Amino acid sequence: MTRPQKSTSPRRSRKQHGPAKLKPQDGTLGLTVVHPRAAGIDVGNAEHYVAIPPHLDAEPVRRFECFTADLEKLADWLKQHGIETVAMQSTGVYWIPLCDILSRRGIQLLLVNARDTKNMPGRKTDVQECQWLLKLHVYGLLKNSFRPEEQTLVMRTLWRQRQQHIADASRTIQHMQKALTQMNVQLANVISDLSGWTGQAIIGAILKGERNPRKLAELRDARVKATEPEIARSLEGNWRAELLFVLQQEFEMYQTLQRKIQECDQEIERQFQSIPPKADPEELEEVPRNKRPHGNVPENFDLRDEMYRITGVDLTAIDGLNVLTAQTILAECGSDMSRWETEGHFVSWLNLAPRNKISGGKVIGRDRRKVVNRAGQALRTGARTLLHSQSYLGAQYRRLRTHLGAPKAIKAMAAKLARILYRLLKFGQSYVDRGTEFYENKHRQLQIQILTKKAAGLGLQLVQSA
Repeated sequence: MTRPQKSTSPRRSRKQHGPAKLKPQDGTLGLTVVHPRAAGIDVGNAEHYVAIPPHLDAEPVRRFECFTADLEKLADWLKQHGIETVAMQSTGVYWIPLCDILSRRGIQLLLVNARDTKNMPGRKTDVQECQWLLKLHVYGLLKNSFRPEEQTLVMRTLWRQRQQHIADASRTIQHMQKALTQMNVQLANVISDLSGWTGQAIIGAILKGERNPRKLAELRDARVKATEPEIARSLEGNWRAELLFVLQQEFEMYQTLQRKIQECDQEIERQFQSIPPKADPEELEEVPRNKRPHGNVPENFDLRDEMYRITGVDLTAIDGLNVLTAQTILAECGSDMSRWETEGHFVSWLNLAPRNKISGGKVIGRDRRKVVNRAGQALRTGARTLLHSQSYLGAQYRRLRTHLGAPKAIKAMAAKLARILYRLLKFGQSYVDRGTEFYENKHRQLQIQILTKKAAGLGLQLVQSA
């Protein structure tokens, strides 16, 4: 019995047929040099390692310390060899002084996120790290991190400092409340906010030596709901000396922080005045009653008017965004939306877009990045306020919250707010709310279309009842 001979005709399996067409004829990846005059810098706290192409210097990798004189020598060395662009990788803020010096020398900078390159194997030393950055940058395989323009950078620094003072002031209020509770002075149970006029007046009188509950209760503001007898009952305590000492220190710290916040407001106002105007605040309509500024808004100038003057759009018209939320977003990313190609890129930068893990054409999981984006967090905060909003966005949030749960609905609505904000700033459009009724009717028509299509597939007809 003879075995059948194997066919000599060329046969290719299905697995070989697809990938063979994707490869170039030479079988290489086709990498081309994008930045021939490039350098890679691994930035550290005390020292920086710099690598340039080996054909430019006999010692292509050098170490520089972080002092200003050493950074100037680093810049001189790069300019001496005609370096035009630099890729830097750093954690923390160690890269900022080097970035300022290289920018003044006319060198193009690329700040690389360490998360994008940390999983590459074979780099165990700083020397290997800077050489690997150089190689990736030469072939154009690195992407630049976002850094706002100079005006936005100044505003971001001032606004972050103000927010830090507000957070510190909140902690001092908590410490004051703790000291009062330990003395069994239950003032926080009858007054909703110790940082208000009544709370601060009573605490100030206590620190000056007043112990009579009735006299302390007479400092009550007329707008406080609690009566004077109720406040007097809450002010009977043991007045321990060490707790009064703590109370005094926290009270003085709170007053100091309030002065620092006012100083920040003055500096922020000066920064606003230095930005060229795009619109006249007189064109703004009167703010609705439910959107009047409240909380820790600046007192020496109208923040809403200043934002409208430099952007040309009223961001507070968007449901869910108040003046503080809108200012936080502007301070973090600026008003120039051309830095992001599409609104999808903007949403992804805000860490509001899903990062799906896809294998075999199926979503097998989602990557949760440990990224704290202040603008994204502000949008999430604004999305939470839509729960009781009688608007189009409020109705949409309540429906998503019912089907998806609160966390997913908040992220989805924050992404929705980001897209609206992107369009307003990029195209100068005005936001118009169509209301809850419009959304409910639109959703009802969509459900009717879905049911009609399902009925037709089953050979049935949807009939509207009388």
